[in-house]
Amino acid sequence: MALLALNSAVPVPAWLRFFLCMAAIVAVSRPALGGRPSKPVLSILLGVAVFALWVGPDYLFPNWHHFILFDNGVVGHPAGNTPPALKGDAIFLLFRILVSVVAVPILEELFWRGWLMRWLIDGTDFERVALGTFVPFSFWAVAALFASEHGSFWDVGFVTGMIFNWWLVRTRNLWDCILTHAVTNGVLAAYVVLAGQWQYWL
Repeated sequence: MALLALNSAVPVPAWLRFFLCMAAIVAVSRPALGGRPSKPVLSILLGVAVFALWVGPDYLFPNWHHFILFDNGVVGHPAGNTPPALKGDAIFLLFRILVSVVAVPILEELFWRGWLMRWLIDGTDFERVALGTFVPFSFWAVAALFASEHGSFWDVGFVTGMIFNWWLVRTRNLWDCILTHAVTNGVLAAYVVLAGQWQYWL
């Protein structure tokens, strides 16, 4: 998250973001990542459905994210941050996709649903709270905060946060959420590059 915030002010090379994220996972979070998805097929299908949710409003209503609610000085503007010179750079695209598909799903799911949803339930010892425990305040607070990091796409970010939260409640398995998140980001990355829809890469 710090790298995302920093990148808006000082561009951080995609390869460096990837290696820093993976180093953080290895150094801090590897013990929390034991296991595997319990519902891999459903997680993949859900990831594709969430991708459709992301691009659907703009596909059906091309000016959707140019309405004042999504295009203003507070939430930002629906424009990507990829420099034009890098849009054809194979090395940049490789690491940008690796960040999106590998590093971001693991780190964000560890933070939002592995830690924050539980910490908001028990701030003194979050590990006592089982993964997927449903408490309305933590559920909706995490969905809202997840939306806030997605700038002009906060509307679909909010619904996505709800879906990912719900999937953890249903599966009680963080890897199912990681897989869903990775599929969404992977299909979205393909759409960005192949269709030239760079606004989705914030």
